[in-house]
Amino acid sequence: MSAPKPDDLLDPHALVHAEVLGMHARQVVEGYMAGEHRSPFFGFATEFAQHREYAQGDDPRHLDWKVLGRTDRYYVKQYEQETNFVAQILLDGSESMRYGSGPLTKLHYAKQLAACLSYLILLQRDAVAVGLFDASLRRYLPRSNNRSNIHVIMSQLASFEPKSQTRIGPVLHEMAQQTPRKGIVVLISDLFDDEEEMLGGIQHLRFVGHEVVVFHIMDPAELEFPFTGNVEFVGLEGVPPLLTRASEIRKSYQREVEAFRTRLREGCERNQSHYVLVNTGDPLRDTLSGYLAFRKKTGRARRGPG
Repeated sequence: MSAPKPDDLLDPHALVHAEVLGMHARQVVEGYMAGEHRSPFFGFATEFAQHREYAQGDDPRHLDWKVLGRTDRYYVKQYEQETNFVAQILLDGSESMRYGSGPLTKLHYAKQLAACLSYLILLQRDAVAVGLFDASLRRYLPRSNNRSNIHVIMSQLASFEPKSQTRIGPVLHEMAQQTPRKGIVVLISDLFDDEEEMLGGIQHLRFVGHEVVVFHIMDPAELEFPFTGNVEFVGLEGVPPLLTRASEIRKSYQREVEAFRTRLREGCERNQSHYVLVNTGDPLRDTLSGYLAFRKKTGRARRGPG
């Protein structure tokens, strides 16, 4: 399948459903947060960062009256610690993500998910950074809360092509070391890697205070194993091809996949992280809105009434 065009990555049907729900922080994150977000800081920092347009509910004490006098428009001052939560979206661009039994490869679906999440986060004035990786971090777009940055993100996502094996654990450790500010880390991957290293990386991110969300991308054929007769499976990421009779390995394959998923889900739960199975045969709108609805519901339950 050819590389997607940047404009193809924003699924309008997914966004219509997801915009109503939003992507809210579920725990204490660093920064001055409005609405649903909680912050460990009180008051305002002294280091000025930028202006943004006044919105209903903003404290009028922080209006910049000089800008109002020059432009006749209302702007409030933002400071370094006032920016809303920072979401680090990490997308697995390794060779195994090229697989797809239907119209979309896992990578194409993952790119759409990353683009839609980025759009939603920027829409609500939070900040997003995007990293594309395989065995190491190949591209990194630094955090920004500028909505126009979505075009840069989509362009980078669309042009990235998988070439190598993956090493998720070291990438997560690197992110934990380089992003000390508490925020949300979203991992989008098929997770075909060393489980212990990967869960160790998630634990490291949690240790420094990040919330972690894991989207486990799998193709319907990887989950259901619908193959019949003699089939040659072509290996990716250095795995040699395998010729076998599909019916003879179906049950054992499905048991192994279920055990693999269970270990990952339980590992995420032990680290108080969200594990979300993503079937690329499902519409993106169902995947995205379903998770955001669950996130909003459980977040409200944890905060309690009022």
